[in-house]
Amino acid sequence: MADDFYVVLAGGVGAAKFIEGLVNLVPPELLKIIVNTGDDIELFGLKICPDLDIITYTLANVVDKEKGWGFFDETFNCLSILKKFYNYGWFNLGDKDLAIHLYRTDLLNQGFTKAQATKKISEKLGVLSEIIPMCNESVETYIKTPSETIHFEEYFIKYQCQPEILGVEFKGIENAKPIERVLKFIKKAKRIIICPSNPIVSIGTIVQVPRMKEALVKEKNKIYAISPIIQGTTVKGPADKLLGSLGFNVSSFGVAKYYQDFLGHFIIDNKDRNLKSKIEKLGIKTYCFDTLMTNLEKKRKLAQFVINLK
Repeated sequence: MADDFYVVLAGGVGAAKFIEGLVNLVPPELLKIIVNTGDDIELFGLKICPDLDIITYTLANVVDKEKGWGFFDETFNCLSILKKFYNYGWFNLGDKDLAIHLYRTDLLNQGFTKAQATKKISEKLGVLSEIIPMCNESVETYIKTPSETIHFEEYFIKYQCQPEILGVEFKGIENAKPIERVLKFIKKAKRIIICPSNPIVSIGTIVQVPRMKEALVKEKNKIYAISPIIQGTTVKGPADKLLGSLGFNVSSFGVAKYYQDFLGHFIIDNKDRNLKSKIEKLGIKTYCFDTLMTNLEKKRKLAQFVINLK
């Protein structure tokens, strides 16, 4: 097993896009994908895991690529009735998507762990890569705004990332424990790739699981990250606002600074070439490439660039 597989840290649409390119180059069974579960939320009495789902659906080739989430060719009949009883109409769950949440919730109620439930869902959907939640314990990300503290999914979907961010809280993170095989995978992996995901609420959540950061620091020289920020803005989501709210420069340099303790190699967009030397002063080897993944070929080329780096 040693030295023949890749560990991937992932969360959100950016990660799904990159992984779609990666599985065109690397046999899917050689990918160990550690996924953020800080976005997890309970709605309609169901356990919903947005990042686990988008990665799983992408690898199962059932994701709606136009929306970037959920199943393609989806219907919303169940949600139309649920809206009569719940005030969660802002969270769009399709009928096929709901089936997954029903199955996951049933498994968890039977005593399966989140990792075990994820494995069963992956296998049922024909996914060959190993998708692993960052922990089995419940962790939920909350955003503090001037008026209230709200779940990240509500901030992201209902409020469209509009309110000012005053702080971020990962509720339950202190009780989280890394799944033991994840620490072994990090130690033995040929390469560890950090997807172009939100550094604060996707990758940062994974890293804050106790013992996770220490494991990554030991393997710093084989860790490669792709910046989700291009010319000071994010492709999608509030990564730029979150970086700024926590006092980091809103740029690829700010992402590098946030990752500095455990990052050995960093891929930034060609448009940020002027930041290369500044980032390298942090002790991080830096490379420039076209990181905007607008089609499958560009996803594949970015993945090829990352796995070919020495």
